[in-house]
Amino acid sequence: MDNQLINSIIEKYQFSKKQIEAVLTLLEEKNTVPFIARYRKEQTGGLDEVQIKQIDDEYQYMVNLQKRKEEVIKNIEQQGLLTEELKKDILKQNKLQRVEDLYRPFKQKKKTRATEAKRKGLEPLAIWMKARKHEVSIEEKAQQFINEEVQSVEDAIKGAQDIIAEQISDNPKYRTKILKDMYHQGVLTTSKKKNAEDEKGIFEMYYAYSEPIKRIANHRVLAVNRGEKRKYYL
Repeated sequence: MDNQLINSIIEKYQFSKKQIEAVLTLLEEKNTVPFIARYRKEQTGGLDEVQIKQIDDEYQYMVNLQKRKEEVIKNIEQQGLLTEELKKDILKQNKLQRVEDLYRPFKQKKKTRATEAKRKGLEPLAIWMKARKHEVSIEEKAQQFINEEVQSVEDAIKGAQDIIAEQISDNPKYRTKILKDMYHQGVLTTSKKKNAEDEKGIFEMYYAYSEPIKRIANHRVLAVNRGEKRKYYL
């Protein structure tokens, strides 16, 4: 058992260290949650199934989080891009998503519109556009990047915009703010495809559905995900 992880659970749920250690020991011995709640009350201090599950889930989450931090630090270090500041930033995180956001700029990317634009030599144009100090118009500057693969000014500008968009998407600070704004202001909307076959009408309420993200119940999120996997929605 890791004392640091146990202390994190104490801070979040206010269980005693003795209770947490008892639960984790009993779970390691392959006892089930219902069994522990019913027959090991003296050891756990009378914790119920919900509380035991909270301890188990939180501890496993923290173990996986710690493991992922180590993997991310190792991967960035192998690329020769790890700084002491970045390492400290990764280690202090208590959310897996935040660790992934910090790692995102260093991941080996699959083929994207931005990687294609870079391959076509449009990254200098993107850097120039971001600088916002333009002695000539964007169209005039983009003219310099036309080649066999970039056949027009519009293509050059669009490719540079794709690069900038990916850079913003990869920035942890921007991602945190965007996710927060999306949660508080975003709206999830679905509509049925014309050729979607839902004979039993299981997903009928989502054929023309719209709801603020912060109000969506978990079971509706799962239903929307199932319908999306079956390609019912636009």
